[in-house]
Amino acid sequence: MNIANFTIAKRTSVWVLIALTLIGGYISYLKLGRFEDPEFVIRQAVIVTPYPGATAQEVSDEVTDVVEGALQSLQEVKEITSVSKQGMSEVTVEIKREFSNNEAELQQVWDKVRRKIGDAERSLPPGSGQPIVNDDFADVFAQFYAVTGRGHSDKQLQDYVDTLRRELALVPGVSKTATLAEKNEVIFVEIASDRLAQFGVSAEQVYRVLERQNMVSTAGSINTDTMRVAITPVSSISSFEQLKNLQIAIGDNNTVMRLSDIANVTRGFEEPSSVLMRYNGKRAIGLGISNVAGGNVVEMGDAVKARITELESQRPHGIELHEISIQSDSVRDSVSEFINNLIAAVVIVFVVLLLFMGVRTGLVIGFVLVLTVAGTLIVMLIDDIAMQRISLGALIIALGMLVDNAIVVTDGVLTRLQKNPSADRKQVVSEIVNETKWPLLGGTIVGICAFSAIGLSPSNMGEYAGSLFWVILYSMMLSWVLAVTVTPMLCHDYLKVNANKVSKPGKISAAYQRVLEAVLNNQKKSLVVVVGLFAVGVVTFSHVPPGFMPESQREQFAIDIRLPQGTDIERTHEIVGQIEKDVWEKSNITGTTSFIGSGGLRFMLTYSPEPPNSSYAQMLVDVDDYKVIESLVAELHVELNERYTDASINVWKFMLGPGGGKKIEVAFKGPDSEVLRQLAEQAKDIMEQSPALVAIQDDWRQQVPVIRPVYSAEKVQSFGLTTVELNQAIQQTLSGRNVGVYREGNDLIPIVVRSPESERHHDRVIENTKVYSATIGQFVQVEQLIESSSVEWQDAMLRRIDRVPTIMAQADPATGILTSEALEMIRADIESMPLPVGYELEWFGEYKDAKEADEGLKISAPYGFTAMVLAVVFMFNGIRQALVIWCTVPLAVCGVAIGLVTFQTPFEFMATLGFLSLIGMMVKNAIVLVDQADKEIASGTQPYEAIISAAMSRARPVILGAATTILGVAPLLVDPFFKSMAVTIMFGLLFATALTLLVIPLNYALFFRIKQPAQPQTN
Repeated sequence: MNIANFTIAKRTSVWVLIALTLIGGYISYLKLGRFEDPEFVIRQAVIVTPYPGATAQEVSDEVTDVVEGALQSLQEVKEITSVSKQGMSEVTVEIKREFSNNEAELQQVWDKVRRKIGDAERSLPPGSGQPIVNDDFADVFAQFYAVTGRGHSDKQLQDYVDTLRRELALVPGVSKTATLAEKNEVIFVEIASDRLAQFGVSAEQVYRVLERQNMVSTAGSINTDTMRVAITPVSSISSFEQLKNLQIAIGDNNTVMRLSDIANVTRGFEEPSSVLMRYNGKRAIGLGISNVAGGNVVEMGDAVKARITELESQRPHGIELHEISIQSDSVRDSVSEFINNLIAAVVIVFVVLLLFMGVRTGLVIGFVLVLTVAGTLIVMLIDDIAMQRISLGALIIALGMLVDNAIVVTDGVLTRLQKNPSADRKQVVSEIVNETKWPLLGGTIVGICAFSAIGLSPSNMGEYAGSLFWVILYSMMLSWVLAVTVTPMLCHDYLKVNANKVSKPGKISAAYQRVLEAVLNNQKKSLVVVVGLFAVGVVTFSHVPPGFMPESQREQFAIDIRLPQGTDIERTHEIVGQIEKDVWEKSNITGTTSFIGSGGLRFMLTYSPEPPNSSYAQMLVDVDDYKVIESLVAELHVELNERYTDASINVWKFMLGPGGGKKIEVAFKGPDSEVLRQLAEQAKDIMEQSPALVAIQDDWRQQVPVIRPVYSAEKVQSFGLTTVELNQAIQQTLSGRNVGVYREGNDLIPIVVRSPESERHHDRVIENTKVYSATIGQFVQVEQLIESSSVEWQDAMLRRIDRVPTIMAQADPATGILTSEALEMIRADIESMPLPVGYELEWFGEYKDAKEADEGLKISAPYGFTAMVLAVVFMFNGIRQALVIWCTVPLAVCGVAIGLVTFQTPFEFMATLGFLSLIGMMVKNAIVLVDQADKEIASGTQPYEAIISAAMSRARPVILGAATTILGVAPLLVDPFFKSMAVTIMFGLLFATALTLLVIPLNYALFFRIKQPAQPQTN
């Protein structure tokens, strides 16, 4: 079937389809999800198991090892990491991507994990708690607020946050809400040991009454004549005052007394706090709102803001709601900026076509371009590809390539009509489409295959940037379909040729022909020049530093504060307050948000919150212009570390793309924790000597002091006691003991019995603690039962990777220094460290992330390149044509190197993708030229003349295609994420165009042994 003739004959139906495509594209644009970054599945879960009273080593040996062993038997597991702390085991399991391509598959894996952990629970030691599997890591709280309340109590502030949280959870598009730094209310019952002794009451008596008095229980039911009626006695405690007046029988005579007569009953909050939060120096509570999976963040954010406005009248005076991170606004701005870049790229491409091909020709190709973009948006909606950084960038990258097919067809029709204006239009269009459709399809497939490396990559980066491949696949295939259907119809109906105008070669064409002939007439010399250019490119490329992901332009940076391990959270809170004052002394600061005791809620997908740690704090600093962040980071890092010498402070900028954590990490693995600490210290000493590194630490942190009393077993037994009772008595004195709950509405408030402050803060608090002995009927001081007491320094945490103890020495590059450069300064010295037998060294951090991303490309790239090579071979049914094309590809390194050096841009991951796509563009253009040369020779043209004729006839499409691509990608130069890719494509293609027009003919002549024909001799 003749596609062109069929389209022309059915033009009415085609125009209807065009109208539907344009309308569908607009509707799809409105309905497409909008995100700042592409969604990707977080394949991690944490198994938390409490083991109260155990040391980090005991937790590691008795709990963590059991949990890790159960997980290791699952074939879906990719990596197991664990942190064993005093009294707590945290095991993180990561699942392989092939078993969890979507959320449904991942949930099935988590079900298997829970069953395995349930089976392993029987092997845990007595005294350990039930393991809890937490797989809720994927929620991104796109709307993150801080709630402050000057003049309001913590209880009033929390009541307002809880009310607001319930209301916002009902907003359409909201998945869940979460809070941060809410204080847990507690009722404290403070009983002095002297008072208990005075009344002859044991603490256990009070515990039993408090535990059972407010417990919900059934009193049965009674059968009447017609029905059974339940018996539910009225609770004796319905208010806090009634709790204080709770009746307790004491003494041998069961004398009834009120609880408040023997104890001080107060309401308060859990001590110590687990997490604290400040906003601009004021106590705050964080409120996060996440959107449903695949939803439109912008619409959800607008709906949440509208609901908050409606509830404004219910907000108590003095309580304020502050924005920390509003992703709906940043996504709106980001998408708007990308749309502007897309429109700019379309306009640039359109103007180029108008200038070089005329108004009518430019309008034809420009209209086909708009139609292609509309069709791509429809397919994106069908395939659930949202509008985000990667997909919109892919559209901009594809713009220049999308017009290539239409340019070839339109230029072919225009050239043929200019040569013979009286020719039958329908026949000319039909012939051009039939001549070019398969070469264009082959070139399109090659161009698509060039991007397949990222689309098929099994790495995390492959998932993050995978939509780049699919958007380009859909758009380029649509461009080919439209080039052989709609384009010929538009050319047939709208192209006009002046029959009286004689087409003459221009000066540029004549100059190009002279250069081309010179190259073909001096093939050996030209080959030497080409090899020389390649050598220059390789040498220049060696001066391009490697990179991974660029820095974000977010108007916010972070400060990590790490005090000595074990620091009380109140001390950390105090230091943070001082640092906030130092930060506010700087100019351009608009806000500060501090999290004490942990990181914040995950307010964007690429942010990884720090796990709970009382000695850790993080501050988010808002500025009025992202351009000032570079200098602020450098200044604050030096000043804060000089001022707070007992803290490790790191000031850093947010990065784009997945990753996070420390940039430089060297891991030491082996069986003995002491040896591992020694190796880490040696590595940190090497890091300290390098001025290029800052924030040097290890991930085991410092050891912490532990008081180790030794009980006298004989004395303990003689009083009829056990070590458990002694430990409980000391715990009650120091931190209290949870003995029940008080019901107030829908709240269950824990009741904690503890000693009064005078006993808790005594210098000899342990020795003075009293424990009731039923054997002698009186209290005994713990001091009588202790043989000795000492202070030991123990590991606060022990980390393992895949069940092997692992410690990491960590650092970050100083401001203005690339991670790769900083790493190279210390890598040789660290790798030359002597390691004991059984110990090994491995690099983590950005090096590992980049390595995994590159390995993912290495796995997938061969498939794409094989497909590209085979496509060329099958298309020409020959090997030499393929060699002509592929021998040109390596020469593009020269243009890429010059561009990256000129723009001072590292060869980042996205630049790697740009280079792969550049290869596809080069091959695509080369196919058109080589195919034309083959056709010229097949038609009987002398080979030397055929090469020149083919190059001359295809010069305009090749140059126009390159120009539209180069200028179309230009708007991405201002985007930090795509800058390295844009530079790679622009400079690489600029150089590659010259290669296509000169080196392709040269290679063709060399491989087919075509020489300049001998000139006829004259007498």
